[in-house]
Amino acid sequence: MIELTGHSLTINQLKRILIDKEKVSISEKSMQKVRESRYAVENIVADKETVYGINTGFGKFSDVIIDQEHVEKLQLNLIRSHACGIGEPFPEIVSRAMIVLRLNALLKGFSGVRAVLVELLAELINKNVHPVIPQQGSLGASGDLAPLAHLALVLIGEGKVYDGAGKPVNAAPILTDKGIQPIVLQAKEGLALINGTQAMVAMGIVNYIEAEQIALDSEWIAGMTIEGLEGIIDTLHPAVHEARGYQQQMAVAERMREWLEGSSLVTKQGEKRVQDAYSLRCIPQVHGASWQALDYVKEKLEIEMNAATDNPLIFEEGKLVISGGNFHGQPIAFAMDFMKIAVAELANISERRIERLVNPQLNDLPPFLSPEPGLQSGAMIMQYAAASLVSENKTLAHPASVDSIPSSANQEDHVSMGTIASRHAGMIIQNARRVLAIECICALQAIEYRGVENAAPKLKEKWNKMRKAVPSITEDRIFSEDIEKVNQALNPLINTSNFIEKGSYIS
Repeated sequence: MIELTGHSLTINQLKRILIDKEKVSISEKSMQKVRESRYAVENIVADKETVYGINTGFGKFSDVIIDQEHVEKLQLNLIRSHACGIGEPFPEIVSRAMIVLRLNALLKGFSGVRAVLVELLAELINKNVHPVIPQQGSLGASGDLAPLAHLALVLIGEGKVYDGAGKPVNAAPILTDKGIQPIVLQAKEGLALINGTQAMVAMGIVNYIEAEQIALDSEWIAGMTIEGLEGIIDTLHPAVHEARGYQQQMAVAERMREWLEGSSLVTKQGEKRVQDAYSLRCIPQVHGASWQALDYVKEKLEIEMNAATDNPLIFEEGKLVISGGNFHGQPIAFAMDFMKIAVAELANISERRIERLVNPQLNDLPPFLSPEPGLQSGAMIMQYAAASLVSENKTLAHPASVDSIPSSANQEDHVSMGTIASRHAGMIIQNARRVLAIECICALQAIEYRGVENAAPKLKEKWNKMRKAVPSITEDRIFSEDIEKVNQALNPLINTSNFIEKGSYIS
């Protein structure tokens, strides 16, 4: 069980909650801060002070004072009116992450919600009740208003949730079946639920989990390609990378040396050629740069997942209530745009290695790795597919964060578009993993032509495992199915126990 404090949640802990469905508990110290913050809100209401979000309208309506008897209706209207998400829902794992992150933010004790509300969020997590949340409709400032409003609907017994089999159903009967009692939102609570960056951050963390695995998988797959092309091992010498000084570049080179240790397929400078093409020679430099970006993304995500991002924030036991802008998603928008470029580049260089594996003008392997060149096309169109995916990624990699459209009658006149950036990063990741799957299939075949017995021991082990997912190319077949099998084998979010039962999970 993971204890949530509002201050110490890590990506590794969140992975356990998301993938292993580990339950959460609430720190008693943090719960006491929640109670103190709520007491301050109740005093503000009782004293009839005018404070944004407690007894005023929202956005451009912030100057409209709301009578005390309408405070509950104000919060209900807020959630219903803001629940205008559009399009396909976020993956269920992202919905679960959003609940965890919203709960963790409220536990910081700056939001003024009741203990019963944070307990209800924890109950949703521990009973696997996940709201159905449309992906589109957030500007990424004033918080992820529309997505988080769909989350908040479930707390009041409205909206939709997943039924356990991935099907959207009305929330009310599921809550009843699970013994979960909806609540009536009180002063400040509706706003506290939707002012935040939890949609973009939840999507961002799931993206990071997948992108990190893609970066690791790209190394052993590239190692197989080096063997298939009898690449030059000298370029991985530690002196080369120490001379430049980037830690990530040095780390990639070191891992590549470990993968290729004991290989009889690699060559030395001058044995077959003096230099390899950049897509082989510059793997540590290019992959290392992507790792630099991913390290930056991880740092920003782990700050944001423990941040207070709603508005207003309550300090000094209610003596200081400040309307600020911590809901603005600019830091995460930049991070997601950076991630898009980093992952797209892993796919770009992978596609160039695919070309070197299949192009008979660039190697001495059978043309397009075909078992009968001419009669059978082999991997020819797999390279087309990879080229299409990397081209699509170049469009998706356009930075969302450079755009802004004013909203709420120009009260909210600069927004981050961070949620768009996180969604597009997710699309790039899915494309990139499929490009790597294609490189993997081609590299498996190339090593087979060279002689699997000559491969490095660690890569020979990978070769044997991957061959359980995709057989050797002995004749043309529907390669789309092969690509998807390898894609699933490389996906860290796949239910591994189910996959093992099917005999296709690759560790």
